[in-house]
Amino acid sequence: MSASKSAITPVVFYRDPIAALHWLEAAFGFETEVLLTDAEGKLAHAEMTFRDCNIGIGGEWEGPQLGGARMRSPASLDGAGTQFMRLNLAEGLDAHCERARAAGAVITEEPQDQFYGARTYRARDPEGHVWTFSQDVRVVSGEEMAAVSGLTIETSLRKED
Repeated sequence: MSASKSAITPVVFYRDPIAALHWLEAAFGFETEVLLTDAEGKLAHAEMTFRDCNIGIGGEWEGPQLGGARMRSPASLDGAGTQFMRLNLAEGLDAHCERARAAGAVITEEPQDQFYGARTYRARDPEGHVWTFSQDVRVVSGEEMAAVSGLTIETSLRKED
């Protein structure tokens, strides 16, 4: 296990979390760091790493610990999701996209340069989770982003008293 953990560890839920672990390794280059299974081989707990971040992989579940919430895969929700994962690559975004495509990812947005200085692509995994990968390709000032996009760019929402 790694010596340090991310301050925040998102957890992504799957109908078949063991298959998801293998797929995420093959498609996106994640590494399984912790895999706990019960006597029947079902997932009890799993953690993966990607660069300097951790992500949890879980099976669908519900229970009193969740106060009525139910953790589900988009595959169980007619494709609905409440978030997507965004990961930053140091280099090789286009090759990463081709690796994901070869592993069966549905590329929902091909690699393209963005007004904010990153190159990005989006992929959907076999259970419907959306993953966005980006790579910084140039430094863009707030003024340039605003001029190109027409958006107001703010770096802090903190109000002075």
